[in-house]
Amino acid sequence: MDYLWAFLVGGAICAIGQILIDRTSLTPARILTGYVCAGVILSAIGVYDYIVDFAGAGATVPLTGFGHNLFKGVKTGIEEDGFFGLFTGPIGAAAGGLGAAIIFGLAAALISKPKMIN
Repeated sequence: MDYLWAFLVGGAICAIGQILIDRTSLTPARILTGYVCAGVILSAIGVYDYIVDFAGAGATVPLTGFGHNLFKGVKTGIEEDGFFGLFTGPIGAAAGGLGAAIIFGLAAALISKPKMIN
């Protein structure tokens, strides 16, 4: 059942994004930014923890999960380092995901043959 709930919740998050792309004039960049902000806001009010407990990777893999991770980093950073934790906490929390994105992006660029679009 865990796999089913992860699939349904993650799919619903992605479907909402696709509906926003199709039905509104919002750009994909604004929708993605909105998803990160929504993850932060839902984490701040305590809702996203329940969603993560229920759906697991279905809630942590989409961009709302990135916002949730950033919020947890800020919260932990402030508890440990005070005001300066506001800046260092999210960097530490997101370092693994950002590092992986850079490494995989570099690997894809080295393997593929990019072409200019005219």
